[in-house]
Amino acid sequence: MNRQTKILLFVFCIVKLTLHLIADSNSGFQGDEFLHIETGNHLAFGFMEFPPLIGVLAFLQNLFQSGSVFIHHLFPHIAAILILIFVSKIIIELGGKSKAVFLVLMCIVIAPAFGRSQQLFQPVVFSQLFWVLNFFFLTKYVKNIDRKYLWLLTVGTALAFLTKYDAVFFIFGVSSLLFFKSTRQAILEHKFWQSIIVFVLLISPNIIWQIANDFPVLKMFARLYETQLDRQTPLDLLQGFFMALNPLTLLISIPAIFSLFHYSMKSYRPLSVSILLSIIFLIFSKGKGYYFYPIALTLLPFGAVYWERCILSKRKWLIYPIGVILSVGVFLIPFSMPVFPLESYLKHDYPYENREVIEGGQFNVRSEERYSKDYWPDILKELKTVNDSLPDEERNKTKIWGKHYAQAGVVNLFKDRYNLPMAFSLHGSFYNWVPKGNMAETTVCLGYNIGGFFREYFDEVKKVRTFYNPYAETKEEQYQHIYICKKPKQTFDELKILFQDRIFE
Repeated sequence: MNRQTKILLFVFCIVKLTLHLIADSNSGFQGDEFLHIETGNHLAFGFMEFPPLIGVLAFLQNLFQSGSVFIHHLFPHIAAILILIFVSKIIIELGGKSKAVFLVLMCIVIAPAFGRSQQLFQPVVFSQLFWVLNFFFLTKYVKNIDRKYLWLLTVGTALAFLTKYDAVFFIFGVSSLLFFKSTRQAILEHKFWQSIIVFVLLISPNIIWQIANDFPVLKMFARLYETQLDRQTPLDLLQGFFMALNPLTLLISIPAIFSLFHYSMKSYRPLSVSILLSIIFLIFSKGKGYYFYPIALTLLPFGAVYWERCILSKRKWLIYPIGVILSVGVFLIPFSMPVFPLESYLKHDYPYENREVIEGGQFNVRSEERYSKDYWPDILKELKTVNDSLPDEERNKTKIWGKHYAQAGVVNLFKDRYNLPMAFSLHGSFYNWVPKGNMAETTVCLGYNIGGFFREYFDEVKKVRTFYNPYAETKEEQYQHIYICKKPKQTFDELKILFQDRIFE
């Protein structure tokens, strides 16, 4: 990588980091983040919804003992910068130079797909990082046939699997090495079965955990297919994917698809087939749209290299109009991450977000972190008021039951600040952290607009507070209620039995 390319990369890293830091200042937490943060307090070899690595990262962030959005986004921001670095390295390995690097990094910055997905503390951004990192190792191996990169690929894919299970799509793509004589002969000489054994050993603690817990991840995927994945059509998926990439990036992504079969990329054919295999596997599995984002990060370099090598080499001046066209895409950045305050965001509408207001609502904001900065503190203050109103004897024993894991997670993250008791939930991974033994005489419960849900588990249920959410995306999220519930009908252990088949509802 020459000096010009390094400077270019450095500038884009600064721009990318600045955007994320601005977004931090304008946002609160997204609901799933509370679950991921809580995993740091319950380290294990696995969780109900995802592999264990997110828990390790959460543990490290939790050492700061902070409820700051910035602190809990430290690792996502680092990952976002590393993604830019390794995508650039892939471009260089494919024969690209500064112009190709500029085109791809510009596409990443303007794409809504890589705004929010790389902003939040979720496995998604780390999955993208390991996908790009492992594709870099794969590229180095195909190019140099060096066993060192096969071992790096082995360890990298194991870490990817321990980050998010969508790593299986990348691993399926790596089977392309078997389809070409040169790489097939190389992996046989390098005793690739040893790598397979090491990979299995590295992921085995998580597999054993899944077996011991009756494969909860399969139950989660079954629920996901039932409620979401089976309802989407390939056309909806494709349309959403290209909109998420930003339509302007078609200037690069379409040539990228073409270049996979171009003679100039003949020596990298195993990489092209790897990408295609991953895409095919994802399509047949009906994966969510964001499952394709890591693939896009490995596909765009092919398009940029094709532009630089086959078009810009003859018409260098074209880089300027292309750069200007792509720069127009910056106007979509505010719709992918909160770089503007909520008030400014609400003044604009954009069809990509489909922000149709639900009945009884006012705005419909799809990304709850845009408004949660003020929304959750208001609820926590009222929870404190309700909890403080209890007699001392009850207050010292009570716990808070959050119907959704986000409701329990936000209480546990900020309980010291608001002097609140520990919260529990029967939803998702929180199910494994429910206390044992008898329930206290009084429980403070927090639920969405769910009618008489808590009446099944207590003889006395009194609604004491109601919160209206004008930004709700769904009818259920429009209201939250605080209840004081007394005289439980069961113990915690019996409660877990009642919910053992309802963990993901």
